[in-house]
Amino acid sequence: MDAGTPSSHNTLTHRETLIVVLGVLLPVFMGSLDNTILASALPTIGREYNDVHNLPWLVTAYLIANTSITALYGKISDIRGRRFTLMIAISLYMIGSIVCALAPNMFVLILGRVLHGLGGGGLTSTGMVVLGDIAAPKDRGKYYGYFSVTYTTAGACGPALGGAIAEYLHWSVIFWMNIPLGLIAMGLTLTLLRRLPRHDRPHKLDFLGAALVMAASSSFMLALSMGGVNYPWLSAPILGLFAAALILGIAFIVRLRTAPEPLIPLSILNDREARLSVAANAFGWAPIVGLHIFLPIYLQNIVGMQPASAGLAVLTLAVTLNISAGITGTILPTRKHYKRIPIAGLSVAIVGVLILAWRAKDVALWEFELLLFLIGCGFGCMPPLAATALQNNVSIHTFGSAVATMQFVRNLLATMLVAIFGVLVLTGADVVGGKAVGQYSVDGFVRVFLAVAASFSISLAAILLLREKPLLETHV
Repeated sequence: MDAGTPSSHNTLTHRETLIVVLGVLLPVFMGSLDNTILASALPTIGREYNDVHNLPWLVTAYLIANTSITALYGKISDIRGRRFTLMIAISLYMIGSIVCALAPNMFVLILGRVLHGLGGGGLTSTGMVVLGDIAAPKDRGKYYGYFSVTYTTAGACGPALGGAIAEYLHWSVIFWMNIPLGLIAMGLTLTLLRRLPRHDRPHKLDFLGAALVMAASSSFMLALSMGGVNYPWLSAPILGLFAAALILGIAFIVRLRTAPEPLIPLSILNDREARLSVAANAFGWAPIVGLHIFLPIYLQNIVGMQPASAGLAVLTLAVTLNISAGITGTILPTRKHYKRIPIAGLSVAIVGVLILAWRAKDVALWEFELLLFLIGCGFGCMPPLAATALQNNVSIHTFGSAVATMQFVRNLLATMLVAIFGVLVLTGADVVGGKAVGQYSVDGFVRVFLAVAASFSISLAAILLLREKPLLETHV
């Protein structure tokens, strides 16, 4: 039966499943790579346009668009199928890449990054939905490792690749290379995903709900990114953005309760295990995003390392996280008490971060690498559990919306924590125990590491509260 036929429940063989996996790994790679590849090229871009002040918007614009559109992609995938949704995401991503590559000034480049983000929001999230389509919770671990390796490797290689392109070629190559990659991804989507089972049912797209959540999240993230940088936190523009986010957020909640078919199905919001899975994932992943941003800054400004060496030192976190997630994803579905490994792992990660906070003032490089090893190995046990538990507790017909909700909450919390970390690391920078380097301080990073430990602890609490239901062997 063709994958375009709704409610196609044909079971795939292991070989056919691997083919489908290959069809979405390139979009997952592209989505993850773009989260980090531009960072190293920002100074070069600023010099070319003679505009350093607006450089942060190249990251912020992408993040706002990426996060705000995620829930909409999930709903579209439940209505029209994963292949159709992925084609929309790739198309928008390529259009945004062309606009960025040809941008004559910073303003157009920022607009291009918005389009880029609107496409990027569907690349990784749709790939994770496809994983749920092809594998029941009991079998998910067989294929999770492919996604983990692809996503983490792309994100880890991004800064080095972007820096090399900016130094030896031209920064626009970062965007031009997305065109051939996008065309290949389209070809793979159209061919290899033909066998993908279709579990969708007739749905209605809640355009009003989508507009409200995008406007609310955009207002909130704009306030976080501009507060303390472009305007004081208590200034009228920032307070106005927070007020708009609150009003629009309340309106979105009202819409969820009254819409004939809300953007985020109430069955997901009302399910205790689904809520705990989303919370565990968000409060675990968000501080990891923050660590990837602030650890290189810590190594350069406090430890005194050069940028290239600092970037390589932090790779330990990504590599160990990657290996741990892949191994755990394979082992977890085979165990009756599948929470024990993630509980032990997150506990180790919390201890590792606390020791890093304790030793932050004079940590040796070998100690730093050992602590990153513990944090990465420990945290890597959590994501497979959160994803599997979510799939185990929602209907396959709303799985796209469930995964998109998980991605949306994670990205939104990550944005909030990055903004909070920025405030923590600069608070009291003038005098810090006799040691301050530029505008950064040791005590500021200690506060950041303690905040990471606190977020990990909330993730651990969510896992402890999660009921250990037997993993389903078929889709529901």
